[in-house]
Amino acid sequence: MEKINLLATISLIVISISLFLSLFLVTVKTEHKLSNRLFAFFLILSAIDISVNLGDLFKIPLNARIFITSIFFLQLPTFYLYILSVCYSDFKLKPRHLIHAIAFLISNLILLPRFYAVSLASKISFLQKSSSMPEIQFNHILLHIQMAIYIIAAFMILRKAKKIYLENYAGASIESLNWLFQFTIALSIFYCVALLKNIFKFTEYPNISEWLKIGLLIFELIIIFWYLFKALNNPSLFRSIDSKLKLVQHIIYEEKKSSPLAVNEKEYNSAILKLQQYMIEEKPFLNPSLTIQDVSVAIEIPVRDLSLLINHKLEQHFYDFVNTYRIENAMDILKDVTKNKVTILEILYDVGFNSKSSFNTAFKKYTGNTPTSYRKSL
Repeated sequence: MEKINLLATISLIVISISLFLSLFLVTVKTEHKLSNRLFAFFLILSAIDISVNLGDLFKIPLNARIFITSIFFLQLPTFYLYILSVCYSDFKLKPRHLIHAIAFLISNLILLPRFYAVSLASKISFLQKSSSMPEIQFNHILLHIQMAIYIIAAFMILRKAKKIYLENYAGASIESLNWLFQFTIALSIFYCVALLKNIFKFTEYPNISEWLKIGLLIFELIIIFWYLFKALNNPSLFRSIDSKLKLVQHIIYEEKKSSPLAVNEKEYNSAILKLQQYMIEEKPFLNPSLTIQDVSVAIEIPVRDLSLLINHKLEQHFYDFVNTYRIENAMDILKDVTKNKVTILEILYDVGFNSKSSFNTAFKKYTGNTPTSYRKSL
């Protein structure tokens, strides 16, 4: 009884917080409305899924209970769409995205003949033999396959988005992608433990399943608070990239496929000189939101050619290329004895960084020291 009360209590807390955060995400004024709405929908689906734990407090019909458990089939597809909306600024929901609801529809349709459409006595009999019923077994296999597909797909999208970002941008979105990667890992662990819970449910140790269920609810609560903390403390964290941008390796492949690259060493050196001169004289790297498109317009070199020049010919991501100039500028300030009272935080903002962590990482990568230890060694 105590375990039931604990489960119901934690479930009510998680449901309340999830619904409150959903309301906040839907009503808050922001440029990222679609992302907020998708994550709000994900939280609402999670709240509905958890509500089945309240069956001992409220009378939930059997049809509703089973339907609620099938909501799980919509959670990962929704989270996948959320990742797409965060990664790509031009992402929009389209009718074709309804394909992600197929597993949910199949899981319910397969239960229609021998559960949803039969008498109460037949329903009870079906549930008593649920572990051996082919419909339940099929749904469990379908759920496992769906989880594997969407988790792998989410990581593939994040990996591609990060590479595109590094080749075309030099702002703070890399932190957003890194955090989203960590968040996806946390959710992957959550769903893997959920699968483990379901396995124990049909073994001789159902009590382990119940305790895992309580642990998952607490873990879900932590994940929600983590997201809320990040979103509120970093309102500019969630910036997106243009999905029309291509990876350099794809551009090179297309170039080779259409016609062999005729490398003109003189043009190549001229373009590099023009780029370096622009970076030194105009200092565009001081702009924390600098993109390869901005540089392309300024020096009148097509984005495609400039991307190949930096990311392929110079063998540097645009992100690292720009940060090199920022770090060199920061080193000049740190060496200047007349500016020894300027704080590290002031310097990082002055040279184009917009976060202490990204500045420290880039500085250590370039010099082998932290900014503070570099200053002390002078």
